[in-house]
Amino acid sequence: MFFSLQHTDTLSSARAGVVHTDHGDIQTPIFMPVGTDGTVKLIHRRELEDDIHAQIILGNTYHLYLRPGTHIIHEAGGLHRFENWKRPILTDSGGYQVFSLAQLRKMTEEGVHFSSHVDGRKLFFTPENVMDIEREIGADIVMAFDECCPGTADRTYAQASMERTHRWLDRCIARFDATPDLYDYKQHLFPIVQGCVYKDLRQEAAKRLRDLDRDGYAIGGLAVGEPTEQMYEMIEVVNDILPTDKPRYLMGVGTPWNILEAIERGVDMFDCVMPTRNGRNGMIFTMNGVMNMRNQKWADDFTELDPDGTCYVDHDYSRAYVRHLIQVKEGLGLSILSLHNLTFYLRLVTEAREHILQGDFKSWKDALLPRLQQRL
Repeated sequence: MFFSLQHTDTLSSARAGVVHTDHGDIQTPIFMPVGTDGTVKLIHRRELEDDIHAQIILGNTYHLYLRPGTHIIHEAGGLHRFENWKRPILTDSGGYQVFSLAQLRKMTEEGVHFSSHVDGRKLFFTPENVMDIEREIGADIVMAFDECCPGTADRTYAQASMERTHRWLDRCIARFDATPDLYDYKQHLFPIVQGCVYKDLRQEAAKRLRDLDRDGYAIGGLAVGEPTEQMYEMIEVVNDILPTDKPRYLMGVGTPWNILEAIERGVDMFDCVMPTRNGRNGMIFTMNGVMNMRNQKWADDFTELDPDGTCYVDHDYSRAYVRHLIQVKEGLGLSILSLHNLTFYLRLVTEAREHILQGDFKSWKDALLPRLQQRL
């Protein structure tokens, strides 16, 4: 069994479960720190393990293919050994780069031609070679190659994009199932539900993917330009169809309040660059609201960074000191805020899980949301 569903909230669709992999179990709901290039930016592995308590991290197929190259990762014995991470890893497939690098790619039925953003060299990603690349990288959970459709696309484009994603998915599954695991553990392939913000397209995609009976499912193409309420609606539409005995992964989302709203709608797994990216830009999340540490108001505030107990960084740095580090562009300041945000995100989903198991998730979430969204 790949996924064990332990409890569903009585007043919402929030779920607590466990994803079982050969590198360890993952208690859900879970947030997965993003390690694009084989590292979570500015965070040491010991901090990931001991401070943040990350149960699983991500790698980016496109970026790892460019640097260091999958031949290097293969020689090392897979990404786990290359970066010395003993817990589970998930890799995306490069589908998001089809969206984000639109000026550097040309899409065909066969696959996607890229011009490398690093050195301009020509790349060609197909469903088949992406499966081979992800096999070499060696993540426990791998994503099918898809097109991440813009959230503002018209219906004609969205339907064509979804149908192409389904044709590519058939090719991904054929290649993945025909090739062995390269290392001494099992890999799991997740299809991705697309369909933009069109209810009937999302329903069609979810039904088609449900019938494939894979180990888990991802929901893609959200938080890419569409209004937030449409994102929540599409999550509900898809989760009404996807099987309850498989994990559901919402790709690339989002703020703490986005995550709680998606948990309420039945999502189990999340990733986003926001905790580290915002940390590197001087912003932190707390249970009492959002703080921009660049603001002058913190310049002579010598209280702890988060004195109410929601700062889980094991350093008693003052707000004034952290602001000083950010102002002078010291790496320590960026590291402190990134570490804080990741720890906050992991603690948030852990508390959500506890409240689901206790049976009071909905009331806890509704009371917390207004506090989380305040600007301090």
